[in-house]
Amino acid sequence: MTTEHFDVLIVGAGLSGVGAGYRLMTRSPGRTFAILEARDALGGTWDLFRYPGIRSDSDMFTLGYPFRPWRKARAIADGDSIRSYIEDTAAEYGIDSRIRYRQRVTRAAWDSGSARWTVEVNGGPGAGGSAYTCGFLYMCSGYYSYEAGYCPDFPGQERYTGQVVHPQRWPEDLDYAGKRVVVIGSGATAVTLVPSMASSAGHVTMLQRSPTYIASLPGVDPLAALFNRYLPARVAHQANRLKSIVLTQFFYQFCQRFPRAARRLLARMTSAQLPPGYAIDPDFTPRYNPWDQRMCMVPDGDLFKAISDGRASVVTDTIETFTGSGVKLSSGRELEADIVVTATGLQLQLAGGAAVEVDGRPVAPGSTYVYRGCMLSGVPNFALCVGYTNASWTLRADLTSQYVCRVLNYMDSRGFTTAVPRHDEDDEARPLLDLKSGYVQRSIDLLPKQGSRPPWRIRQNYMLDYFTARYSDVTEAMEFGRSAARHQEPVAVGA
Repeated sequence: MTTEHFDVLIVGAGLSGVGAGYRLMTRSPGRTFAILEARDALGGTWDLFRYPGIRSDSDMFTLGYPFRPWRKARAIADGDSIRSYIEDTAAEYGIDSRIRYRQRVTRAAWDSGSARWTVEVNGGPGAGGSAYTCGFLYMCSGYYSYEAGYCPDFPGQERYTGQVVHPQRWPEDLDYAGKRVVVIGSGATAVTLVPSMASSAGHVTMLQRSPTYIASLPGVDPLAALFNRYLPARVAHQANRLKSIVLTQFFYQFCQRFPRAARRLLARMTSAQLPPGYAIDPDFTPRYNPWDQRMCMVPDGDLFKAISDGRASVVTDTIETFTGSGVKLSSGRELEADIVVTATGLQLQLAGGAAVEVDGRPVAPGSTYVYRGCMLSGVPNFALCVGYTNASWTLRADLTSQYVCRVLNYMDSRGFTTAVPRHDEDDEARPLLDLKSGYVQRSIDLLPKQGSRPPWRIRQNYMLDYFTARYSDVTEAMEFGRSAARHQEPVAVGA
């Protein structure tokens, strides 16, 4: 076994991991680091999901990196374009050479005596295990399992003679041309799949237990196109980014402060895009307030167009049982289907499912508190990258990477080898993700908690977080120390 040491190990080579690599290279230069990726390709979510029509549910001016402008015309981009953008970014800055593929992290153990993490990995079938050590461990592996999505046990599913598909494991050879398709779900995946499949399927039905708020955005932002045409590329990028941040935050705050007005506004917007006389209740009238769950965005109203053209429909009901030819609903209606797509959500997990230990004691994430939105109470030299629920993932991910660099630089400047957030127990525990979505509620006890006040409270506000990430006191509620055993220079030791 060969053990290599790095100053920092990043886990995950997706949008967050590649961005973290850039920030380390530019904000904390000279530091050794590697990126461990469990799969055999970079891209994370945008390489894993290959279902029809996959696209961003945020504009690319904010989902893209602030240091590398998104130059394509479409603000809501398809999955292939986003994956290419991540690949090109990694290649342009030499980050791709730092990635170690087929390195699935199974265990991370901290030793206070040496102030090091030992990170055990599995290289896949026949490759065996190996290990790395590092001074700081940065988890950029997201918060859901890549192995399988969530799928309920539907009664009678074994009797169904058609094909059942989950979007997280989409068959490359799936032929749905001219076929009857039922998509179970009402989230971002479902509203993406329905109009895309409807272009060639016989008919697509979106079967939802309860509706979701759906807002239409122009695929090509006209104001952004104007900026791109008349302003220098870098200036246009900053203008597009600022515009998107301000408008998104304004709409979120409007929904939070004036939920009844927001419901009426969204209802009018939805009704205007549906056929005359189409009753939006119950199919487009959610039972919760806007932004209690993440809102779905559809470019150019493609879902509404598919419904208006008769190629797609929405049914709000619950499943009584699968039958041999489709799905029987609680209302007694039966939906016949050649293919059923279970767009029923994700399985949440942290740290890519790796076991985490501190001095031989297992760390249960659900018993910890999140510090500054990224570090865990009582866990030394460790950070998680978790994005916003009300805005683009990358906005918070990039701020987190900048903050991690600040902590690392402070440690170096004072000769510290450890940084441990210490939580004051006199604090109110709150859920990490303040959403009522099913995939969050199913795993709420497995996730770390947030507190009721800074630095333990997570604010869904980029403007405030921007200043915190750059200028906050890194010593607040943080315990710094020096290990008894000083680190040796990074070496590779054969055994």
